[in-house]
Amino acid sequence: MTTTATKPGGERRRAAITAKTLRTDRWWLPSLITVVGLGAWVTYATVRVFMHDYYWVDEHSYLTPFYSPCVTERCVPDSAHFGRFLPDWWIIPEAALTLPLLLAFRFTCYYYRKAYYRSFWLSPPACAVPDGHKTYSGETRFPLVFQNAHRYAFYAAFIISIVNTWDAVLAFKTPTGFGFGLGNIILLGNVIMLWAYTLSCHSCRHIIGGRLKHFSKHPVRYRFWTIVSRLNARHMQLAWITLGTLALTDFYIMALSANWFDDLRFIN
Repeated sequence: MTTTATKPGGERRRAAITAKTLRTDRWWLPSLITVVGLGAWVTYATVRVFMHDYYWVDEHSYLTPFYSPCVTERCVPDSAHFGRFLPDWWIIPEAALTLPLLLAFRFTCYYYRKAYYRSFWLSPPACAVPDGHKTYSGETRFPLVFQNAHRYAFYAAFIISIVNTWDAVLAFKTPTGFGFGLGNIILLGNVIMLWAYTLSCHSCRHIIGGRLKHFSKHPVRYRFWTIVSRLNARHMQLAWITLGTLALTDFYIMALSANWFDDLRFIN
């Protein structure tokens, strides 16, 4: 319902709209999908991380990324590529060194900020829909001020991507020599997608070319900047794809470790 008023002199004022939004489409659907999708993934990942089992396939040297690098005393010796130096307390995950850093990278990611700000915090839930909060301070106060640490979390994610790549390479070495199976394809696919997502980060784009005043004087950096810029345009899609590849990789390795079925082998 709208009403209009007239100023002294006959000039019409803006209509006083009582409805919170005039949008008639299903503006709430993307936020709902985000809540369901992220909620399901976080639930699955949390259960798997604290399951403390079914993360290593000794026959094919497969290690799930959820447990990489495996550094607690509870780890199977062959799965601990960087040593076992943390106690085996239940509350400590096997990948205690990397999980907090990966969470920091994802949590402060520019796309994920938009996703959970809109879906979980309703700030705002959609374009042309009012904010669910009475006040707005942006990312200038605790705890959101820590979102500015995203640029530093990128370096950690970059190193962790190298570790995941190393795991994928080691998976070609089996107790009987070189081997290649479906698990290797899944691990490689996951690593490729993780690199694409990591390099598509806005911080990475800024590090490569954000401070250059003259691209013509830095042709190599400009070339890399254009590649990262193309990836950056797909940052949202890559963020969701990597959630899928991580879950798929972990589930496949868990299934093999639990002897639900055997790996499809092509060589050895």
